[in-house]
Formats: sequence, structure tokens, C-alpha cells
Amino acid sequence: MKESIQAGLDYANGKISHLFGKIFFPTLLGMLFTALITIVDGIFVGQGVGPEGIAAVNIIAPLYMISTGIGLMMGIGASVRAGVSMAEGDYKRTNTLVSQSFITASTIMTVIISIVLIFPERICRILGSSDLLLPHALDYLEWLIPGTLFLSWSCIGMMVIRLDGSPKFAMMINIVSALLNIAGDYILIFPLGMGVKGAAIATAGSIAIGGIMALLYFRKSYIIKLTADTTAFVSNMLSIVSIGSSAFVTEIAMSVMMFTGNYVFMNYYGDNGVAAYSIACYLFPLFFMMSNAVAQSAQPIISYNVGINSVSRVSQAFQLSKCVAFICGIAVCLFIAFCAPAIVNLFIPTSSEAGKLAVDGLPVFSVCAVFFALNIAYIGYFQSVGWAGYAMIFTLLRGVILLVPLFYIMPHISHQWGTWSAIPCAELLTYLIILFCYRRIKTPYQFIAR
Repeated sequence: MKESIQAGLDYANGKISHLFGKIFFPTLLGMLFTALITIVDGIFVGQGVGPEGIAAVNIIAPLYMISTGIGLMMGIGASVRAGVSMAEGDYKRTNTLVSQSFITASTIMTVIISIVLIFPERICRILGSSDLLLPHALDYLEWLIPGTLFLSWSCIGMMVIRLDGSPKFAMMINIVSALLNIAGDYILIFPLGMGVKGAAIATAGSIAIGGIMALLYFRKSYIIKLTADTTAFVSNMLSIVSIGSSAFVTEIAMSVMMFTGNYVFMNYYGDNGVAAYSIACYLFPLFFMMSNAVAQSAQPIISYNVGINSVSRVSQAFQLSKCVAFICGIAVCLFIAFCAPAIVNLFIPTSSEAGKLAVDGLPVFSVCAVFFALNIAYIGYFQSVGWAGYAMIFTLLRGVILLVPLFYIMPHISHQWGTWSAIPCAELLTYLIILFCYRRIKTPYQFIAR
């Protein structure tokens, strides 16, 4: 506890709203800058290459989501388990959990990168690339994929750095990466004319800097130190994965959303449909990062107080996270709905066929922001208290079980707006199911995060 107070975050006794605010605002700013990496990529590629460029990048996006998911799975799982160990005063186990999460993520990412670089064209085809998009997709894939190793380091680092009491440093990792990516995108795409290859190089380079910053932090951290301890490696990894797996599934769900949507929009509208849908996919990280900022700001408060069995403080943090999530969701929904033409024009001309499709569809798509934010708040809570099963089930519901059928059902209900309504409908139905289940849990604060 002494170390936590010195770090400026007294999770056991500090006012919940004050603690949440100290974590949330730098976390939100940092995550918005992370979302900005994806959005700026889309804007520069759209303006510098055209609709086929952003469509090709969207084809590769699911692989980027999977890489992010591996990092978040290890980061969230390690931070929850480490938060409980920290509350119990077992700092050696805290250090071991964090260190082993870095080792495991690095091993997994090395295997994935090797496979992709050996079979790049086959991977692009599996992800849904057409002959027209294939050259751009290959350029983006081959130059982006090496940077995903560092992406996993950055994701893990940002989770545990906040737990360690340094949310501002976690924010700086995101900001530095985003600014470097913006500058690199502009230089490589426009003056140097490197197209999607330039965007991939800029993104890979910027996330590499972020990952290195995350590792270097632990040289002068407050509590958490990286070690070479392999004690109880298997059991620790099983524990971390059991908590963080829903975060991985969330990213997989977004990959499924992009993958399935690409096929459906290609089927109904051709390459123009994929380009229009790509704009929605570029905006989705904005939903995710804002909602995740809420959930991850509550997470260290909740997991620490689970460790000391403080039921009232866990409840306060959860209620606050739900309120903030709702406000953020409404704000994003209104912004996209009312600014759709201006948003589309940032990527591609609104007079183009793809632009017209996007202008008509984005207001429908924007409704998902509200329910997505609330769903992530609940899922984040279930992760934080150790209810990995609930988190996994609800993540699969919103991202796969409900979404995939709705992508095929809704266009038959309305050819005009049905393709755009599948995601909002999946989020709404998931939210109703979560409410139904949550209100019937007899012991909602019987924690098992041990």
C-alpha cells in the first residue's frame, strides 16, 4: 500500500471518482490517439491512393486486430491478477505475472509473423482480397506485420503501467506513437508516393517505438519490475489467459465483424461497398478505444479492491464506469450521425459511389456506439472481478453468435439500410441479454479473482 500511495493512486482508500478521473482522462486521451493511428491511416490512404487503397487496408485489418487481441489478453489478464497480488502484498508474484505475460506474447507473435511472411498471398486471399485489391493488400501486409510484435508489448505495457500508478506515461506511449504515425504517413504517402506500403511502414515504425517505450518504463517503475522468473509459468499463464481471453475474443469479434462485413458488402455492392464499409471500420476503433478507456480505468480500482474484498468500492467503481460509458456512447453516436458527410469526405469524395453509400449508411451504423460502450463496461467489470466465463460468453454473443447471422438476415429485411444495421442490432440484443442475466445473479459481488 505504501508504494501505491507514493505513486499517487491509493486504490484502497482514495475517493473512487477521483481515482477514476486520474486514470480515465490520460487513458482516454492516449487511447484516442491510438484510434487516431488507424483513422489517419485511412484518411491518408483514401486521399493518396483512393477507395481501392482503403478497401485493401481493411482486408488486412482483421490480422492487426488479432495481434492487438493477443497483447490485450496478456495485458488485461496480467494486470487483473497482478492487481490482486499487489493488494495482498505479494510483489514477487506481481512481477512474475507481468514478466511472463511479455514472454508469452512475444513467443506467440513471433510464430504468427513467421507464418504470415511465408504465405503472404494466401493470407490475403483467405482474408477476402479480390484480384484488384491484392497488390495493395500484399504491400500493406508484408510491411505492417513485423511491427505487430511491438504492438503486443505496447498493449501489455499500457495495462500494467496504469496499475503501477503511471497512467500519464501510458498515455504518452499512445500519443508519441500516434504523432509519429501521422508524420510518417504524410511523408511516405504524399511526398515519397509510396501508397499503402508507406502507410504500413509508418504504422509499423510508430508502434515499434511505443512497444520499446513500454519496456523501458520498467527500468524505473514504482512497484512492478520485469524479471526472468519462470516459477509456476504454466499455471500463471492459464490464470492470465482465463481472465484476459475475453479481451482477445473482443478483438477476434472485431476481426469477424470486418471479415464478414467485407464479404457481405462485396456481395451486395462490389469493391465500392467494401470501400464504404471500410470507413465504418476505420471509425470503429474510436468506439472501442473510448469504451475500453472507461473499462480499463475502472479495472485497476476494481481488481485491487477485489483483492481486499471491499464490496462497496467495487460497486461504486462499476456504477461510475457504466454512467461514463453511456455518456461517451451517446456523444460518439451523435457526432457520427450528424457529421457523416464531413467524415466521409475526409477519406474519399462524397460524390463517388463508395462515398454515397457511406454517407447513407454511417448514421445507421452509429447507433451501435451507445450499446457497444455499455457492453464493454459490463464485460470489463466481469473481467476485473474474475468472472471470465461471463465476459467470454457476452463477447462471443455481440461479436460472433449474433453478429454473423444478422449480417445475412438484415439485408433481406431492407436492402437499403439492412447491411449497416447488423452491428447495431447485435450490440442492442447483447445489451438486453447482459441486463437480463446480470439482474439474476444472486451473488453479484462474490469475487473469485484469486
